[in-house]
Amino acid sequence: MNSSVLFGLSTVAYVLAMILYIAYLAFRQNQVGIIATVITMAGFVAQTFAILLRWKEFYEIGQMGILRAIPLTNLYESLIFFVWCLILAYLVVEFRYRNRSFGAFVTPIASLVLAFIDISGMSTNIQPLVPALQSNWLLVHVMMSFISYALFAISFSTGLMYLIVKTEKRNEPAYIFWTAAAGIFIIVLAAMGLDYMTFKLSVKNQEELIKSYLFRATFRNEAGFIAVVSYAIAAAFMYLVWRYGMVLKKIISGFDLSTETLDDITYKSIAMGFPIFTLGGLIFGAIWADQAWGKYWSWDPKETWSLITWFFYAFYLHSRLMRGWKGKKVAMVAVLGFVAVIFTYLGVNLLLSGLHSYGAQ
Repeated sequence: MNSSVLFGLSTVAYVLAMILYIAYLAFRQNQVGIIATVITMAGFVAQTFAILLRWKEFYEIGQMGILRAIPLTNLYESLIFFVWCLILAYLVVEFRYRNRSFGAFVTPIASLVLAFIDISGMSTNIQPLVPALQSNWLLVHVMMSFISYALFAISFSTGLMYLIVKTEKRNEPAYIFWTAAAGIFIIVLAAMGLDYMTFKLSVKNQEELIKSYLFRATFRNEAGFIAVVSYAIAAAFMYLVWRYGMVLKKIISGFDLSTETLDDITYKSIAMGFPIFTLGGLIFGAIWADQAWGKYWSWDPKETWSLITWFFYAFYLHSRLMRGWKGKKVAMVAVLGFVAVIFTYLGVNLLLSGLHSYGAQ
């Protein structure tokens, strides 16, 4: 059995777990929640063995040393590792707080990442690094970056849940914020899915699909009528999310889950993720950059957006610890911070060019 088979099994497990966690949240059947947890754990075990097998395969092909053979050299491998870190962090939170309702917000992130791998058609082949990037710093820089990304994803989920539970009126800024964020996220995903179905057969590689055809099936369609209809449908969907968002609040409020717990998880996730990101993502990344390119910092798009992401979470911790902010304001910062994380990783890799563009391979 090779790593691809195990990755496929873990993908099926996470998608099935997502469905069961959402069903558990909607119908409050404890047996469904238990099955969802068991399937999530099975998927995590399968993915762990898959990563170890791919590491072995990469070592045998590249012959670069065990540390340099870690499977984190392209977009596919790094997304897989992010999902692994995310599921590990989620399982720790579930068993620590004895609450499965988080799964309905965390497993969709993992499932959407895995769906993006298929939608984009990215290469899953083992690709040895270019000589300039063959360094032992790869292990600590990339691994620590994605551990922090996973912790930030947890803070995004619990921060969003906090906003959903805490808002009381539809005209509240916090309510408008979270319904808009959820609506835009779903709309963008649906539009990218239409791009894939419309252009995949005529496009030869995923980079061309993302860079040249993004939203061409809908919002950027050459036919003005289709573009107008796309915006009209998006606006109508945003209204429906805003109009019926309170239904989700009622569902989440039905669980034994206090806003203090959600706030505590959000804070602890960022408090752990921020120093890991600072050390591994910025400092170790700068050292590796100096060895590879002769400069500690070159204002590459990835470096710039990593710094923007750092400022988001630094502002969160400063506001909470020094200014005494709690509640909705810092929860919104946690949500926006993860939006910056997504663009730092996917947006920069796929839409901008720079020294880090190798990550899109």
